[in-house]
Amino acid sequence: MVNIVFVQANGNRRELMAETGDSVMTVALNNDVRQILADCGGAMSCATCHVHIAREWLDRVGAADADEQAMLEMAIDPDETSRLSCQVVLTEELDGLVINLPASQI
Repeated sequence: MVNIVFVQANGNRRELMAETGDSVMTVALNNDVRQILADCGGAMSCATCHVHIAREWLDRVGAADADEQAMLEMAIDPDETSRLSCQVVLTEELDGLVINLPASQI
């Protein structure tokens, strides 16, 4: 199990336990994190699961591949910390991961 912290735009934090191998999107959907809509269900055909990875976690999470980067162009206000939560798979190394939720997805 790994701990994941979702931080809303207003600063409210919610810590959840998750199974390794789950995507951040799956954890959010299973725990009613309303800022992650995931309209495509994780098929990487929309950007409604867009999140910002806390800067101190960027190296451990890794960069988006070319397909994900193209999809992120459809997100509102993407930046260098942006990832699609359906593409971030949890590992033991990501225990304590901090996910910043975009204000645009409230």
